Amino acid sequence: MSTIKNIAIIAHVDHGKTTLVDKIMYHCQLFRENENTGDLILDNNDLERERGITITSKNVSVTYKGTKINIIDTPGHADFGGEVERVLNMADGVLLLVDAFEGPMPQTRFVLQKAIDLGLKPCVVVNKVDKENCTPDEVHEKVFDLMFELGAEEWQMDFPTVYGSAKNNWMSEDWQNQTENIEPLLDMVLEHIPEYKVPEGNTQMLITSLDYSSFTGRIAIGRLTRGTLKEGMQISLCKRDGSIVKSKIKELHVFEGLGRKKVAEVQAGDICALVGLEGFDIGDTIADIENPESLQTIAIDEPTMSMLFTINDSPFFGKDGKFVTSRHIKDRLTKELEKNLALRVQDTGSADKFLVFGRGVLHLSVLIETMRREGYELQIGQPQVIIKEIDGVKCEPVEELTIDLPESVSGKAVEMVSLRKGEMTSMEAKGDRMICEFIIPSRGIIGLRNQLLTATAGEAIMAHRYKEYQPIKGGIPERQKGSLISMEKGTAIPYSIDKLQDRGRFFIDPGEEIYEGQVIGEHSKGNDLVVNVTKTKKLSNVRSAGADDKAKIAPAIKFSLEEALEYIQKDEYVEVTPNFLRLRKVHLTENERKRNPIT
Repeated sequence: MSTIKNIAIIAHVDHGKTTLVDKIMYHCQLFRENENTGDLILDNNDLERERGITITSKNVSVTYKGTKINIIDTPGHADFGGEVERVLNMADGVLLLVDAFEGPMPQTRFVLQKAIDLGLKPCVVVNKVDKENCTPDEVHEKVFDLMFELGAEEWQMDFPTVYGSAKNNWMSEDWQNQTENIEPLLDMVLEHIPEYKVPEGNTQMLITSLDYSSFTGRIAIGRLTRGTLKEGMQISLCKRDGSIVKSKIKELHVFEGLGRKKVAEVQAGDICALVGLEGFDIGDTIADIENPESLQTIAIDEPTMSMLFTINDSPFFGKDGKFVTSRHIKDRLTKELEKNLALRVQDTGSADKFLVFGRGVLHLSVLIETMRREGYELQIGQPQVIIKEIDGVKCEPVEELTIDLPESVSGKAVEMVSLRKGEMTSMEAKGDRMICEFIIPSRGIIGLRNQLLTATAGEAIMAHRYKEYQPIKGGIPERQKGSLISMEKGTAIPYSIDKLQDRGRFFIDPGEEIYEGQVIGEHSKGNDLVVNVTKTKKLSNVRSAGADDKAKIAPAIKFSLEEALEYIQKDEYVEVTPNFLRLRKVHLTENERKRNPIT
């Protein structure tokens, strides 16, 4: 039996997890010399590559000095906390990756707390020590303080540390002493990550992750806690609600390199994938056929935000997408529920509207973006936070917010956050930048990033994580400016846009098709204004001086999906199709808007 170590790599967004996994794979010679597989191998779907973040956790296994190491790359963003909580159940220890300049950030706290609660052994990697002005020794102290704050036990506080730069492919026990490769990191894993101790008893495995193949159907993934699993074996499936279903394993796979290898038998402690089981969910236990004993299921944090998903009923529906009916959308959301644990879907009493609950704007927008790329058309309402009643008091979710920005603009940022009911907890200078920490209601964060980036000329870096529910903090100012709304259906004419530019900023380009009720720009004042941009110039047969001046049009503002969701008001929808994002009013005609105002 070869020894097996299971490690999860945890860190804040952009501290270099996926890059580190690349280097480990190259060092353990997973690829031939002549294979050029590129960077960020595990960020394999388009969305992850475009955004530069990990969204779904992935497994890869390498062999080093005769030991099989299963590595789990986890997302660093708190909106994907559902992913992290599950996969940590499969690990024996964690590699905590910290940036040598930024130190532990809010998301680091979030994931580390989960790992410490599960009793995992942490090993610390201080990455990016080649950055200017970085302070690796201070960062090491901060990690120690953080562990203490999070209630780590003594054996967890006594953590080993390596320093280095994953990008430049070296790690060392002393950050001033640069080495040739990342062996010190792998040696630390072999020495300090405990081997899995197999408890006595019959077969047990908790299903912590899912995969799907169009040939074999759903595949259950988890770590075998005790006993053995064999191909063709009869097992019991212990469900969350306590019921037990008999089932049979058709095939067994273990992870090898980037892929999977079919095996006849799996030993305890290894992470494996089972094919052929019917009707299982994440958090179910695979147990012995005769004496089934279930494991504790996975507790997942509650969602904090909701959005209304509805069918696309704009005049342009069905022009882009393949899937436009409510049945299509309902089936797709139901399918997503199977593997996206932190998601909830609720019927609204109307057949074509669904309330979808998630962990934050990013969590839900990744789902919308994925659906859009698969050919779905839908409309999304304004994100709303979930209000709960605790002991008779209405409470809302509150988050810890960290803003890293140049000192010269810090006053502006503090003012903006205070307006949104944020309270400052600390302010610390780092070089010529300030790091400000706040406690702020989740409502206050919606739309804050846009305003902050504008006020700081794109210099602010913002990170936040959910903390707890607290009594409601009172009103938060909404968007200050109204919308410019199209009066007619047609094509936007450059002449009309040019003449209306002093009324506000436009979101559409000349020549774009628009419809009545579409939000085509931002009014410079606080009220909504209905304008006609489909009017052409009246041509007369008498020429007047200066009549043929060229139209000078400022470039249109183009929103990303998150920006659009954060921008809209209560009476507006974002229309999402495979090729377009449009903003529109819920009621398209002016008469309807006056008759049924949405407040």
